[in-house]
Amino acid sequence: MNTDRAAFSSTDRDDVRRVLDGDPDAFAPLVRRHEARVRALCASLLKDPSDAEDAAQESFLKAYRHLADFRGESSFATWIYRIAYRQCLDSQKARRRRPAESLDAMLEKGDGVLGRLRESPVEPGGLAELLAELPEEYRTVLILRESQGFRYDEIAAATGVSLDSVKARLRRARRRLIASARHLGGGSVVQQAGEPS
Repeated sequence: MNTDRAAFSSTDRDDVRRVLDGDPDAFAPLVRRHEARVRALCASLLKDPSDAEDAAQESFLKAYRHLADFRGESSFATWIYRIAYRQCLDSQKARRRRPAESLDAMLEKGDGVLGRLRESPVEPGGLAELLAELPEEYRTVLILRESQGFRYDEIAAATGVSLDSVKARLRRARRRLIASARHLGGGSVVQQAGEPS
């Protein structure tokens, strides 16, 4: 059995069906159930809070307009995450922002390697710069996993890459970030920010 299909709750299924049957108010419960994760995804990809808010809202508008295209082959959550991810990529292409603006805030929330590096001798602003210098695909999975708490399968669904690719990108992101932090902060970073398993 497809685990994504199992994750498609009967409540989501019922609400989607009601919207498609002509009850637009049935979309509101879908938004309430999924908006926190969609906002977190957008906030992790777009550094400007107002851009993230706009992207989250636009994602739900697109989902509503294209709900007839939703076939239930995956969960509604997976479907809306994909829409949000694509919306954020479109927003990034449209506007190039200074990436370190809200990375400091993400570092404050981060667990794993982000949390360890936060307590290293490297200045927090320097960590934000290091994070911003990671290739986008590495930075995205690292932030989604360690700052936003997404599971591997949720990251795979949102980004449209395989689970193995998510894990590989996460390993590479951690290694690059630690190596860069070692260079900036000296040897003590090695003990404090060892790569998590």
